[in-house]
Amino acid sequence: MTVGSYAIATEVRSDHPSTYTVVKGDTLWDIAGRFLRKPWQWPEIWQANPQIKNPHLIYPGDVISLAYLDGQPRIGVTGGEPRIRVGEPVGAVPLADIQAFLKQLEVRGDEITGLPYVIGLEDDRLLGSAGQIITVRGLSAQPGEMVRIVRPTARYVKVNPKPGSQRDGVTSLDFRGRRDHYDGETFWKEAWHHDEDGSGSFLGNEVMTQALAEVTQVRGDISVLVLRDEQRDVRIGDRVVEYDERPYDNSFFPHPPSGATDGARVLAVADGLYAAGTRSVVALAVGRNQGVDNGTTFSVWTPGMHVADRVRHGNLIAAKNDKVKLPDEFVGNVMVFRTFDNVSYGLLMDGIKPVRVNDL
Repeated sequence: MTVGSYAIATEVRSDHPSTYTVVKGDTLWDIAGRFLRKPWQWPEIWQANPQIKNPHLIYPGDVISLAYLDGQPRIGVTGGEPRIRVGEPVGAVPLADIQAFLKQLEVRGDEITGLPYVIGLEDDRLLGSAGQIITVRGLSAQPGEMVRIVRPTARYVKVNPKPGSQRDGVTSLDFRGRRDHYDGETFWKEAWHHDEDGSGSFLGNEVMTQALAEVTQVRGDISVLVLRDEQRDVRIGDRVVEYDERPYDNSFFPHPPSGATDGARVLAVADGLYAAGTRSVVALAVGRNQGVDNGTTFSVWTPGMHVADRVRHGNLIAAKNDKVKLPDEFVGNVMVFRTFDNVSYGLLMDGIKPVRVNDL
């Protein structure tokens, strides 16, 4: 038995079942957790069945079993005659938990202030809805073209914190695409800090799709559009971007990172919160440019605090000058389900404590 195979074997749960029949509602993470202490090791020991058209998909009714081949654990669908597999394959996570993020949220690398914007609504309404007319300024398009109406939500910045610093990377945006109202409460909910030269690396702007619209008239830099597919309300200040089918991957396997992802941090928690628990969505400061893809699984750690040694030093100033960094603390696991150039969305799969903004 090689060192590598022994390392994997030690991660098999001692109480794993000999077989397990997949049922509707199962997730790949939960199934993997029945056999493995670390569910993201599933791809390393999955034994694809060559009899099956798509051997990497698992369906309700499949019987999963674990066996050892040359001393190495292997998990696969129990042998037998091929059968007709019906229904949807088992996903890595419940799609209901992430569907809004798959379809409606994205992180763009361009600046919000340079995008065309809604300047007026039909009958001077406060909100626009399907079938109504909106007026847009700065749009370069032809009558008949479809576009997306999006709303800026956050600006992500990546910085290199100084030792002991725990401020990192997201700023809420208002309808002008600028920093939202800033007060004491916002300061503690936000995560931001600066590099030594006072700057930070721009990662992207998060926008949410509000509606689809069709261009009907173009008069110089003013265009008239009709809202065709309303997902949310449309307001003055919403931005206009290109329309595309925006395909997304809803079938993926949890797996370890493929390369070094130093500096990966939790940038933000969904719904503007500061901490999150299992099945919550977080934004991470890594993306496709860092080799992260769908299914990449990270462990999340809270950075250890820097504490003054008041035992060794009776003088408070001396104690503060002799700070000790406490060890980082494991809090849970997060799996990426959508990636952009420098930012990813991940779902917290499990944990023992809340995951917080700026966790490693």
